[in-house]
Amino acid sequence: MRRDLGPALHDPGWPAAVRQVEFNGQNAPAVHQLLVLGREHGGGRVADYATWLDAFETDPEFDPALCFVLEDAEGVVAVAQCWTSAFIRNLVVNPRAHRQGLGLALLNQVFKAFRQRGEGHVDLKVMESNLAARRLYERAGMQYIQRHELDPR
Repeated sequence: MRRDLGPALHDPGWPAAVRQVEFNGQNAPAVHQLLVLGREHGGGRVADYATWLDAFETDPEFDPALCFVLEDAEGVVAVAQCWTSAFIRNLVVNPRAHRQGLGLALLNQVFKAFRQRGEGHVDLKVMESNLAARRLYERAGMQYIQRHELDPR
């Protein structure tokens, strides 16, 4: 799916009890744990913690500034991890915070950040079976650009 960054973008606007924080060594374990939880519910892949964390220092597609983290009183509640190629690698909202608008707000923050970096669009992949995610991405103005059949394993 793709979101053109030319049209007007919405401000993120999350609930008052939620705040954006920088990705750092202290919240990295909780961020990784949430990404793993998201993989269990929505598919995709997340490397083991050490490999995943090392990628921020060794892989040119990883940039800590492109790991958007939201916290509430209980800790990390949502994360969007993006690649420098204007690609959303993972977006997960903790199930305890579903239906609060955090996914849409986080997407809007990602769109804003990539527009500031001079990108014309943002891409992501989503499983056809992940209907909740597909509806979220459609509400955020993303459009289908290509479909792939998965190889049976």
